[in-house]
Amino acid sequence: MARLSVNINKIATLRNSRGGNNPNLIQVAKDCERFGAQGITVHPRPDERHIRYNDVFELKKTVTTEFNIEGNCEEQKFIDLVLANKPEQVTLVPDVLGQITSNHGWDTIKNQQYLKGMIAVFKNAGIRVSIFVDPVVEMVEAAVTTGTDRIELYTEAYAHQYLQDKEKAIAPYIKAAETAQKVGLGINAGHDLDLNNLKYFAENIPALDEVSIGHALITDALYYGLENTIQMYLRQLV
Repeated sequence: MARLSVNINKIATLRNSRGGNNPNLIQVAKDCERFGAQGITVHPRPDERHIRYNDVFELKKTVTTEFNIEGNCEEQKFIDLVLANKPEQVTLVPDVLGQITSNHGWDTIKNQQYLKGMIAVFKNAGIRVSIFVDPVVEMVEAAVTTGTDRIELYTEAYAHQYLQDKEKAIAPYIKAAETAQKVGLGINAGHDLDLNNLKYFAENIPALDEVSIGHALITDALYYGLENTIQMYLRQLV
């Protein structure tokens, strides 16, 4: 069974929209774990429009499951933040400054030497590394030589095509996952996975280690409640 890591960025967005500390990000993280989440994910960005850098330090003191910090390793402040907190996992995402949300994976061929150097920095600190990749066999094959422990399959394309043709939508992800297994990489996945498409994805990617879900899960929680929603997502992964 793949593990569920809840991305709490949207909770921070709501808090920041009014100032103060409501909703309380730290309490929500505790509650997510209490309700069954097996990890907490955050993706701090330079403008701190949702997760603030100080939040990461507070969450490190609080999270008792797996703590996963996503972000752009081209930002020195991000590197320093991760090394100072030493989460169980860091997920490297090729964002650009001001990007609303992540929208592509690493070109692991073009950025091979850069990724080798950055991944070594985190692994030398005892942090497991995952890198964001598109479901392209060549990118997965090149990922293994960067030294990363895992890849995170970027699933937006799957989610967008799922309702039209789910078999076509999943096909490149199956090939990418099979390649990852052959070369010894762990497999994470995330972006636009939800209650409609998650079960089919997990059933077809049996080696899936972890999914990171934020926007859809928090949106569903507005209707179903946070505890119930987390349980609903966990049932999709059985």
